[in-house]
Amino acid sequence: MEHLRIPGPTPLPDEVLQVMSRQMINHRGAEFGQILQEVTAKLKQLFQTKDDVFLLTGSGTGGLEAAIVNTLSPGDKVLSVAIGVFGERFGSIAEQFGAEVIPLRFEWGKTADADAVRQALQAEPEIKAVLVTHNETSTGVTNDLASISSVVKEFDKLLLVDAISSLGSINLPIDDWHIDVGVTGSQKGWMVPPGLAMVSVSQE
Repeated sequence: MEHLRIPGPTPLPDEVLQVMSRQMINHRGAEFGQILQEVTAKLKQLFQTKDDVFLLTGSGTGGLEAAIVNTLSPGDKVLSVAIGVFGERFGSIAEQFGAEVIPLRFEWGKTADADAVRQALQAEPEIKAVLVTHNETSTGVTNDLASISSVVKEFDKLLLVDAISSLGSINLPIDDWHIDVGVTGSQKGWMVPPGLAMVSVSQE
């Protein structure tokens, strides 16, 4: 049996492979609607949120793009906190959709410093949102998201989190940490095939 030695897609458990071998059902029928309702309810439990969780057909990147285009407008200022490749990429996506990105970069292999985030927000009061990666796949470093969130909410800014390689593997209480948009993908800690992005959205 072959195994990919990469961060994702991760190996599929036998139970997942068995379910995938079943015949198709009507994706517009009552059975599918019931499955979707059950999956969404369970996702809310795993996201630890009472707010909406959306299932999108697409990659984690598609989820990040959805997070950007549904919360920001061209010209909005955003603080992009980056500790590796995927943190940089989140900022790049925002830039491609017209946001004015203010980068806050940290040495690769290190976590982001919440005090530096505070200083950046003090220096740029017009910032609307903060982008941050929870777990940086390129370095394996997990940010102290609780501390960063506390600072972001001091300034009443939106917090958009790339949790593609963390949610499902690392505890991430979306509501308790006041995350406005949390994005994950099916191919990492969830151990199912690529092709789904899961996005939580707060009332903010």
